[in-house]
Amino acid sequence: MSAGIYLHIPFCKSRCSYCDFATDVWRSSNAVERYVDAICSEVRNSKFEIRNLADTIYFGGGTPSLLNPAQIEKILNSVLSEFSVANECEITMEMNPATVTPESLAAYRALGVNRASFGVQTFDDRALKLLARGHDANDARLTFKMLRDAGFDNVSFDLIAGLPGQTLDVWQRNLAEAIAMSPEHLSLYLLEIHEGTPLAEQLRSNRQPQPDPELAAEMYEVMLDRLSAAGYKQYEISNFSKPGYESRHNSKYWTLDPVFGFGVSAHSFDGEQRYANERDTAKYVELIGNRASTENYRETIDIASEYVFLGLRLENGIDLRQYRERFGKDLLARYRDEIELLRDSGLVEIADDRIKLTRKGKLYSNEVFAVFV
Repeated sequence: MSAGIYLHIPFCKSRCSYCDFATDVWRSSNAVERYVDAICSEVRNSKFEIRNLADTIYFGGGTPSLLNPAQIEKILNSVLSEFSVANECEITMEMNPATVTPESLAAYRALGVNRASFGVQTFDDRALKLLARGHDANDARLTFKMLRDAGFDNVSFDLIAGLPGQTLDVWQRNLAEAIAMSPEHLSLYLLEIHEGTPLAEQLRSNRQPQPDPELAAEMYEVMLDRLSAAGYKQYEISNFSKPGYESRHNSKYWTLDPVFGFGVSAHSFDGEQRYANERDTAKYVELIGNRASTENYRETIDIASEYVFLGLRLENGIDLRQYRERFGKDLLARYRDEIELLRDSGLVEIADDRIKLTRKGKLYSNEVFAVFV
């Protein structure tokens, strides 16, 4: 079983109104350089014993593309000096429109970054202002062209459905434009409202219209049909790809492969326990400087339970024979009444010794997962 390495870069040009990730607005180059030194120090002094060959490296954020190529190289070199990394490693960098140049993209590519996760979110300029994205739709189009010109042949788009005031027609235009640009991968999400974010407050104070869940469900249905017709295969609830371009790194989370995280708020899983780092960037850097532990959370998880609700996120669902072999239990017997109710409700189907979500079940997946937690 190969491992993944996650590197969290928290800096952003501005904070998106819906975001509840551990991020910081870019304030000074010195602060960024101190952070880069800190994450490299954490890697060099890692508490993890990564016995597995790492075959994915993922720069997430935040906006990693705000780092210059020399900083990305410094972090990569710290990883390569400490861990065994596969020759054909998938190295992903999250990038936002208007944060890169042809020169920086060429430099990232030369460093081995071979996959770009590209935060488009929507091609509607009104919605981009609502989300405080800091770019417009034309920035997204220009950045995508720069990615292609720099030799990136594995590009993923993020799009969000169910935004306040978003109509079905606007969503269909978003899908049409994304499909016409033909990225290798698409991550398409229904909007989630997180307490404490500016968007949650805007909705609570009626400054923005409440999202319509029935309309969002219709958008999801349209998305499934349009992407399937365009040759994209759904392999996870929110993720679609052309054949062979599934995200190898993100797939590790759903199959419970080990992933080791570095940087502020980074999460790790070693096969038995989950770990998480300090969420405050300044405190994280201070802890590293004092050679103190950055860990602020740890738990031993119920592997059998997580195997079920993560496995159900996948298009192929769960192989019931493999479940029996791994855990010595019969999943259908263990949850007989609950699964019978889910089947009667049309949310799961069982065939060929495999259980998976139905099309309806994907829309109500959180209700399904709650059964197994």
